[in-house]
Amino acid sequence: MAEILYPVIPENITVHLGAPSQNAENVTVPFADYVKNVASSEIYPTWPEEALRANIYAIISYALNRIYTEWYPSRGYNFDITNTTQFDQAFVKDREVFENISLIVDDIFNDYVVRQGEIQPLFTAFCNGTTSQCSGLSQWGTVSLAEQGLTPFEILQNYYGNNIGIVENAPISNNVESYPGVPLRLGDAGNNVDIIQTQLNRISNNYPAIPKINDPEGVFGVETQNAVRTFQQVFNLNQTGEVDKSTWYRIKQYYNGVKGLAELSGEGVTISEAAVPFTNELSEGMSGIPVTTLQYYLSILAYFNGALQPVSRSGYFGPETVQAVERFQQFYGLTPNGIVDNNTWNAITKIYTDTVASLPEGYSGINAKLYPGYFLTKGQRGENVRDLQTYLNYIGEIIPELPTLPVTSYFGDQTEAAVKTFQQLYGLDISGAVGPVTWATIAKEYDYLINSQNG
Repeated sequence: MAEILYPVIPENITVHLGAPSQNAENVTVPFADYVKNVASSEIYPTWPEEALRANIYAIISYALNRIYTEWYPSRGYNFDITNTTQFDQAFVKDREVFENISLIVDDIFNDYVVRQGEIQPLFTAFCNGTTSQCSGLSQWGTVSLAEQGLTPFEILQNYYGNNIGIVENAPISNNVESYPGVPLRLGDAGNNVDIIQTQLNRISNNYPAIPKINDPEGVFGVETQNAVRTFQQVFNLNQTGEVDKSTWYRIKQYYNGVKGLAELSGEGVTISEAAVPFTNELSEGMSGIPVTTLQYYLSILAYFNGALQPVSRSGYFGPETVQAVERFQQFYGLTPNGIVDNNTWNAITKIYTDTVASLPEGYSGINAKLYPGYFLTKGQRGENVRDLQTYLNYIGEIIPELPTLPVTSYFGDQTEAAVKTFQQLYGLDISGAVGPVTWATIAKEYDYLINSQNG
């Protein structure tokens, strides 16, 4: 099945400050900033959030329709859109924008309305609904619909019909990596995490309040969480410590500003245990730790779901792994092509995490628990760290090279040193971080030793 190529979101939009034929200034601004300006000029920040979102979807789609139909350039003009409401949307040069509107735009600026079966942004005509009436969206009308409990999408359907859809997370132009579709948070790993770490460290050169990150490359540890939270504080985002869509694109914006697009790919991405396939595809013929990680997840899922196919953790993406991936994709409604792209990887990790979280207390008996679904790194606390320390101590009773640990439920220097020693002894990547491969190896050794003693 051919891949659908959606229009990309432009980095900038050129606005004519007057009627189309009027001799007036053109200004070029970032597309997201344009949407914030129009929304702050057209609607009221005190409206219900559902109404605000519906209006902002309409503003985004209207502007993108003007751009992708080349409405003005095709008529000989050197701009994308005007700022006069007689023709387009209100835009006031250099105006202040409302904070809550800015946050919503950061979240949805690359989502837009389409007719079902089409990819072109819909021409979402609208008017205020009081002093002017139109066949499109009524801005004041959205308020009463929101107060009735309608969602933003239902509000849009009320005005544009039931045969509309929302294209979410459309790609951004100028080599900006698209948001991976799920937030990056403590314990996550992969190339996307590594990219964010690299870019935050570069941004911190210009914004020293943001602490440097020394977590293992590609592993979202406590230091990465602290750097993200500080970045969010500096740039007026919700301080969650997670890289959601708005944080992802704000990091990209400031990284490009301090580094320059020409240098964007100059920062290396190291492949290690953390290099799970977020931005890169895994396919037949590939090998290494990312493949082993994939096979681990698929094997565990197949144990709990008989419709899936187990696969050995060989580290090689052969026909057996292709079949297991296809079986997973088919069962969960994905294109069954045997290739692990971003969508397939996100589905695998989400279902794995949900499966582990749903297990009853004490499920594993005397055996080691399943990998918790996120990386354990220095600075973390909790039950899974305690279990890790318990397993390592038990193994250390048989293998004297492995140092004894205090079981504190805190991942400190001693735990990191013990993990590194274990990784060295068992031929693993020596990172000090416990991902699926390290956890599985520790669990296998622990289970073997404890079952031998009790057998």
